[in-house]
Amino acid sequence: MKNCIFIGVAGGSGSGKTTIAHNLVKAFKSEDAVLVEQDAYYTELNHLTIEEKAKVNFDHPNSIEFELLREHLLKLSRGESIERPIYDFKTHSRKEETVSIQPSKIVIVEGILLFAVPEIRDLFDVKIFVDTDADEMLLRRIERDINERGRTFASVKNQYLNTVKPMYLEFCEPSKRYADVIIPRGGENKIAINMIIAKLKRYLQKGVL
Repeated sequence: MKNCIFIGVAGGSGSGKTTIAHNLVKAFKSEDAVLVEQDAYYTELNHLTIEEKAKVNFDHPNSIEFELLREHLLKLSRGESIERPIYDFKTHSRKEETVSIQPSKIVIVEGILLFAVPEIRDLFDVKIFVDTDADEMLLRRIERDINERGRTFASVKNQYLNTVKPMYLEFCEPSKRYADVIIPRGGENKIAINMIIAKLKRYLQKGVL
């Protein structure tokens, strides 16, 4: 018996899904909504060198420890807290510290591959897919990876052509058919975001989860 509602927010890299997920969380009291990011669950690669880690296909489902993510989501559904990993994108490894996440009435999960994995997809009560133009997603990714993750333009370009785009077309984009709600234009679509927030607030007011 779940004590909460699970909302999945998926979409391509740079689609604006992170912005939407954060906007949803900020619309509620801290005790009513929490966010869990798929990116925190990249598989440990401590046995590899920095150079070897850089060659890993991080956009394939095998790069994510979905078993741990599912275990954590099930714990939250039972009203138990979790220790969410912290992933360092500059070193391609998890930090020793973790983030404590308490159970909440609304659990928002954000990630590229959430709907591509049945064991994760089936946990969601509401599945939102953020559908954004491919050129816009690429530009956002370039800006983010260079400014926030210390990457070079050449490395971003190579990764996009070799893994990001092919994996998006193979796994992420096809998973759109499982969505209950499709939001075009990402975080700029204030109308769609506000409609979802309003619906969730009605659920909370009625105590219907």
